[in-house]
Amino acid sequence: MNVIALTPLDLILAGGLVILLAITSILMQLGVARRLLVAAVRTTVQLMLIGLVLNTLFANVQLVWVSLLAMVMLLVAGREVMARQHRRFGGIWGYGLGTLSMFVSAFATTVFALLVIVGTDPWYAPQYAIPLLGMMLGNTMNGVSLALDRLTTSAWQQRGVIEARLTLGQEWRVAIGDITRESVRVGMIPIINAMAAAGIVSLPGMMTGQILSGTPPMEAVKYQILIMFMIAAGTGFATMAASWIGARHLFDERCRLRLDRLIQGRS
Repeated sequence: MNVIALTPLDLILAGGLVILLAITSILMQLGVARRLLVAAVRTTVQLMLIGLVLNTLFANVQLVWVSLLAMVMLLVAGREVMARQHRRFGGIWGYGLGTLSMFVSAFATTVFALLVIVGTDPWYAPQYAIPLLGMMLGNTMNGVSLALDRLTTSAWQQRGVIEARLTLGQEWRVAIGDITRESVRVGMIPIINAMAAAGIVSLPGMMTGQILSGTPPMEAVKYQILIMFMIAAGTGFATMAASWIGARHLFDERCRLRLDRLIQGRS
């Protein structure tokens, strides 16, 4: 089965739907039209650029270039995690906490899948490594940003309760334990919902793309199951690490709550 090529006119027609949505939002005074159009432009530009990069990368398979692109993806994901928080840690912690959590979890899970499960040759083959890592980082980014946002916002709102527990002699991990666990739970909700609805409510993106490109449905299903399990593990471990390390950083060496380490975000 050959892939049906899309023309620029096809993409323009699809973009017209977004423009129609923006006009409707203006009429309804929703205040999201500008952000919607900017996001649509960013999507187009970013995807076209990554298409050109991947074309070059596929023609010149080298570990150094694959690693460089992977690091760029990680650094951008770290910035997005920081930008999505209502209250975030100041200084290097604001950027480094989410980035480090995603690096350890998403990269480890992706490398495990490439080496042990998929078994590509070479193991860093970009047509496998980059899409897998991209899906891992995208979903892990959402989970970590939700978890950290819940952690810092809840700690700020419940600072009186936390300080009262500390006064009663509780350790920091006990005083903030409920908030930490809730943060992890919130961060894992999207992937749990996605797994629960996959195949019944929705056909996930990778599976849909493979089917459209002519891959046998059962083979596409197996790859999608692999991806869902990888995302669940990567997101879960990343949100646990980010929530625990973030909770620890809210206290100093004398176990005093230090909310002055938080600064106001954009949202």
